[in-house]
Amino acid sequence: MRIGVMSGATQGADGSLDGLVKQAQDLEARGFHAVWMANIFGLDAITTQAIVGRETKQIELGTAVVPTYPRHPFAIAQQALTTAAASGGRFTLGIGLSHQVVIENMMGLSYAKPASHMREYMAVLGPLLRGEPAAYEGNEFKVNGALEIPEAGTVPIVIAALGDRMLRIAGETSEGTILWMTGPATIESHIIPKITAAATEAGRAAPRVVAGFPIVLTNDTEHAKAHIAKALAVYGQLPSYRAMLDKEGAGGAADVAIAGDEKVLDAALDRLRDIGVTDFNAAIMPLDEESEKRTLKYLESRL
Repeated sequence: MRIGVMSGATQGADGSLDGLVKQAQDLEARGFHAVWMANIFGLDAITTQAIVGRETKQIELGTAVVPTYPRHPFAIAQQALTTAAASGGRFTLGIGLSHQVVIENMMGLSYAKPASHMREYMAVLGPLLRGEPAAYEGNEFKVNGALEIPEAGTVPIVIAALGDRMLRIAGETSEGTILWMTGPATIESHIIPKITAAATEAGRAAPRVVAGFPIVLTNDTEHAKAHIAKALAVYGQLPSYRAMLDKEGAGGAADVAIAGDEKVLDAALDRLRDIGVTDFNAAIMPLDEESEKRTLKYLESRL
């Protein structure tokens, strides 16, 4: 199981461009496999990873995740291919639907048919990121064009897929899925079987499963859980994540977070590996001044 680190999502590390470059360089020097950048309400993750790509040499750079609705698939393809070219082919595009409260209430766009939107989106985006022309006419998108960025190569796509329809789309059209607020039992019984079946039926390779979890190495588990519950409370209120937490029998983020000593963390990561998670994406929680350092050192020992 590959181990990567989330950037741009939690307080703690320097979130400036210079800080994110330094973080990626440090992670690369330590031997981490990937750095995944959140795209929330700050720096644009694709653009940032292009900059990071010019300042690193080996580490995979990904987005976790870029919402599809605000960007036309042709435009995001151009961005992604440019970032792949800037990073020597080390970029993976993670995309997702975001949430109704963001797309409709904040941006004023329709969130009426999210799965249909993603199906059409991938019909345009998929060919373009494989270096092929896109020729598609649907209800939402009508596209006939191509991009020429030969040094980019092929850009892999992972889709934030939680429900049945989205897992089918991800399995049939992308390299895999990227998860958040989804516990190990749900990954084992719901996510992996359904996306794998869809990929197999479509004649695709076994899907990549990138599992993001809040994590912190600590001897004060009770304090850590309380901190995580407060800091990440909003995720329990978003319908798609709420559905996954309910499947897990979890009340909120603290119940799926990985918090405790080395034995607790070892058991959690071993379980994820054993059920078929291909990539662990560590969202290190800034519990105190030293929590990030010690958690990072622990994760380094797992590489």
